[in-house]
Amino acid sequence: MLGLPVLGLCAAAAASHDPAASLPGLVRYLQVFVLVPAAVVLTVRDRRDLAAVAWAFVGLALVQGGIGVVQYATGTGASYMGEDIRAVGTFGPTDVMGMATVVAFGIVAAVGLALGGRGTRARVVALGCAALLTVPLVLSFSRGAWIATAAACGAQLLLTGVRRAAAAALAAAAAGVVLVGGFGIGSAMVEERLVSITQVADAPDRSVSDRYTMWAAAVGIWRDSPVTGVGLKGFPQYRDGHASLALSSGSETAGAGMGYQRQPLLSPHSMYLLVLSEQGLLGLLALAGGWLALAVCAVRRLLAVRRGRGTGLDCGLVAVGLLTWQLVDFLYADIGGPSTVLTAVLLGVAAWWAVGPGAEPAEARRA
Repeated sequence: MLGLPVLGLCAAAAASHDPAASLPGLVRYLQVFVLVPAAVVLTVRDRRDLAAVAWAFVGLALVQGGIGVVQYATGTGASYMGEDIRAVGTFGPTDVMGMATVVAFGIVAAVGLALGGRGTRARVVALGCAALLTVPLVLSFSRGAWIATAAACGAQLLLTGVRRAAAAALAAAAAGVVLVGGFGIGSAMVEERLVSITQVADAPDRSVSDRYTMWAAAVGIWRDSPVTGVGLKGFPQYRDGHASLALSSGSETAGAGMGYQRQPLLSPHSMYLLVLSEQGLLGLLALAGGWLALAVCAVRRLLAVRRGRGTGLDCGLVAVGLLTWQLVDFLYADIGGPSTVLTAVLLGVAAWWAVGPGAEPAEARRA
């Protein structure tokens, strides 16, 4: 399943309108979606190793989230609505999703460890870490990270039981009221950001309008080369020929120690549409098909563990939760920036749980 994307990637690179320009993209995709995940599968030996990786996610998230909270409190973050308050950690204003991604991974990993862990102390610590990390996640003002985190944690809860999921949803709603309403943590801006999620169809803001325009451009590019796409790294070259006049010239960034900059829009901000436009149907089926197969195998193994035919519920919840987060986030985001290495590790974690050593149920191993 990890090797399946090689087929689409090589075909897209060979059929590219500019093969030389596609070679760096080929190396990058192989690194992120094939080589690093495979290395994780080969390196992780047992569930304790996987738990160590999960705690590493949590630790990194606490560091980045702590920096982000300080940025919000001291007004040294990235610019947001005219104020330098957006929490971005060490990623800077040019990668505003970096800290939000890291913190979201930490929350999902912590929730999985808390729901499936054995020791009471470890579960309490994990739950406390998840609660702490919600603050920098909120202060990142990243709607995409909020949606993906809610979906991933909801999936984790449902996989442990409907009653627990309902109780946790009520507790999370109450905590949100206290956090934002009671303590006033970014209350006005957070409320406006939350409301904007429901307005993405009727009254989208500039960033959402640009995203819709680039999505339409990606579909148009794909129609010109439906099987193998225009080649890796080809979207920026063909974007303007398929985008409407509604597309702006770029996004504006400032703050967090940097001056005003204008960032060009070089991708459609949807991993699925980026793959479709650059690699065609062949690439999308190979890449997304592998992810879907991993998700199915991971959930099957987790359900078998719940039925008492295996061990490692915490690892299963972490793997399924992280994979769910990424697959949801890829609907409106794509790879890019330093946090991409965590995406590669995440896929390796999911693959190890889905098809790695010890994936068979306990009865089969005894037999």
